[in-house]
Amino acid sequence: MKRKKGVLDFNMSEPEFLISILDRHTGWATIVCLIGGGQEINKGESAGISGWFESLRTTFPHWDVYISDKITDSEYSKDMSFADLAKGVNYKIIEDLHLSVSLRSFRSENVSAFVKALLDVNVPTAKKLYSEIIDDYPIIFTRNLDVAKKWVLDIAKGSQRYGIIASSGAKRLRKHGVWVQNKIDAPNWFLNGKEDVRSSYFLEETATEFDIQGLELDWTIVCWDANLRFTNGAFEFYNFAGSKWQNINSEENILYLKNAYRVLLTRARQGLIIFVPEGNELDHTAKPNFYNGICAYFKSIGIIEK
Repeated sequence: MKRKKGVLDFNMSEPEFLISILDRHTGWATIVCLIGGGQEINKGESAGISGWFESLRTTFPHWDVYISDKITDSEYSKDMSFADLAKGVNYKIIEDLHLSVSLRSFRSENVSAFVKALLDVNVPTAKKLYSEIIDDYPIIFTRNLDVAKKWVLDIAKGSQRYGIIASSGAKRLRKHGVWVQNKIDAPNWFLNGKEDVRSSYFLEETATEFDIQGLELDWTIVCWDANLRFTNGAFEFYNFAGSKWQNINSEENILYLKNAYRVLLTRARQGLIIFVPEGNELDHTAKPNFYNGICAYFKSIGIIEK
């Protein structure tokens, strides 16, 4: 609103603004919200579902709200209890509103659960889920981008779509030809054919979490940079600024980065390969130890290296 509409004093949250538009209707109106946990990847989204309840509670208490009883996971509620989340809201529980089966990864409904366990460093659960999905939904990793490209070219059949994706903060992958600062043209990337150099098929242009959130391909190459490292049993979060990596200390920005990788790891319908660079001791921005911890973690889960 400030940048595109010139409303400099705009201070409404996204939920408040959207509800206010529908609230102008005489008679009635309906808003249907499809809620995915762990999808906040940008400023203004961090409030998540609690932001909707806050707007309903403080500004629109006359609205009727129908919700699932399953929105108690921390990815949805930000560790708030259900009672606190729904306090002061005119709500009714409808159990059938919970969509329990993923339709994105039609080969395995456990893919999202596996990605959650991986990012939560829940190794026993991640190992169990990986062993259950690997036959129907391949997830492997490689240290060589050419190997990753050949893998998707070999495994994709007919018109099945594939492409390269990476975090918007993966700025040191540029040396490997993965340039996240180059904005893709989404219609060309997602829709054009194999003969078009702008399409995902050409494996040249890289889509980020902002380009691909809410969309998917059949097969993906997920490029993993040193902005999300794994050291001493935990993830470490970094931002590349100027000529060096800087620690991310803000809880909000840590959440955005973690969720960026969650989005990237759940964009494939049929399977994915993760590219983790070898690193280079002569490059202070891409030392091998920045990446080796991630690969060791993958191996501890049982993820196959190609």
